[in-house]
Amino acid sequence: QVQLQESGPGLVKPSQTLSLTCTVSGGSITTSYYYWSWIRQPPGKGLEWMGAIAYDGSTYYSPSLKSHTSISRDTSKNQFSLQLSSVTPEDTAVYYCAREGWAVYDYWGQGTQVTVSS
Repeated sequence: QVQLQESGPGLVKPSQTLSLTCTVSGGSITTSYYYWSWIRQPPGKGLEWMGAIAYDGSTYYSPSLKSHTSISRDTSKNQFSLQLSSVTPEDTAVYYCAREGWAVYDYWGQGTQVTVSS
């Protein structure tokens, strides 16, 4: 059973960088051919895919967020991370990490609330 757990600060000030980490257990983030994604849901809105890091370390980003999003991984800790720079209150959301394989998101973290406010 694969489990994902998001961690990071719940409150970030405007213009700062939001940093979150997803710790994966029960499976390796280097296993072919899985993709490890960050997805968010602003209050009252739908899910928004932000980006992903693949089993081989390749990264993919939403065009609308690419300019201030970075996803990386630490294979020794079986973790992958999100950095979102220059945040605004519009970046307030529940942030999820999830695993995708063959176009199916089969495992999700429980989600973590991040609020951008001064």
